Amino acid sequence: MTAFLPFTRPSIDEATIAAVADVLRSGWITSGPKVQAFEAALSAYCGGRPVRAFNSGTATLEVALRLAGVGPGDEVITTPMTWVATANVILEVGAMPVFVDIDPATRNIDLAKLEAAVTPKTKAIMPVDLAGLPVDRDRLYAIANARKLRVVEDAAQSFGASWNGKPIGSTGDFVSFSFHANKNLTTSEGGALVLPADMDPALCERLRLQGVKRFPDGGMDVDVLGGKWNLTDIAAAIGLGQLPHLAEFTERRRALARRYLELLAPVAALTGLELPPADFTNSNWHMFQPLLPPGTDRAAFIAAMKERHIGVGVHYPALHLFSLYRRLGFKEGDFPAAEDVGRRTVTLPLFPAMADGDVERVCASLGEILG
Repeated sequence: MTAFLPFTRPSIDEATIAAVADVLRSGWITSGPKVQAFEAALSAYCGGRPVRAFNSGTATLEVALRLAGVGPGDEVITTPMTWVATANVILEVGAMPVFVDIDPATRNIDLAKLEAAVTPKTKAIMPVDLAGLPVDRDRLYAIANARKLRVVEDAAQSFGASWNGKPIGSTGDFVSFSFHANKNLTTSEGGALVLPADMDPALCERLRLQGVKRFPDGGMDVDVLGGKWNLTDIAAAIGLGQLPHLAEFTERRRALARRYLELLAPVAALTGLELPPADFTNSNWHMFQPLLPPGTDRAAFIAAMKERHIGVGVHYPALHLFSLYRRLGFKEGDFPAAEDVGRRTVTLPLFPAMADGDVERVCASLGEILG
């Protein structure tokens, strides 16, 4: 029987598994020396900027908004084409998400439409690097700086990507990473927040753990309302094992994406399948996402691929059409480009351990199903 090919699978080597076992044997399994070492390694990767690790990328976004002073009555501009956590954290701090439609070419927020969405209530911009393709940072920060707005980069999908030859995270304002199990670098669950120079890392740490400030005499105080968002040493050990392989992972993903584009070009020409943007300079190719031909029954397509033992994901439906956001007044037709992509997108298998033959199998199956 043909083995099932998932749309993603983490690559964790035996040395990392052994390192996790060492942490378990040490007796110190919550936040401790491994978290500190992981933060130091991430800081080095980000050009020496302060980095603090969290138990999820969602938590880093919320803390970044709070550090940026975003709260009730404020607006944050973002994209409807993302995982719903991006918008949920804006609501969580009491602010209102203001969506801007996507650029159909990049599927990222359309920067040409961004300035028109700025109002006196706008406090920040939260762009998303969909599938690991970075938003144009030069244009983004030109707008943000001219309008004196904070930027919280939702770089959950773009760890290992770059802009103008510099790693995402090495420049900019707040930068949020996710290390979820499906990300290019994983800690099983986790995330990290890169802090700008005007932010106090100690305040970030207090927000991460119940607002607690400890004193040398054993006493403590709580001066801000914090959460419970610390990373464990178990998770940090996985991250430390993953980080040295990041460049290797990225190059393999790019090679697989090139093969996909080569094999699917004739299918696209015949069927109306739309291929993702072919960026091999900046993107980390977190996901490979073609758009099904208009009118295709996506559920039937996914089922047909599953029958061929191939996993397919959907990342993402346009989030403003979820019930929670419809209750806030958003409706179908508000952001047509995002809605079109949300209806037709599929995520094909792409992870470093895939063989070239796996790509060929996926493409052959896709071509058969689309006719």
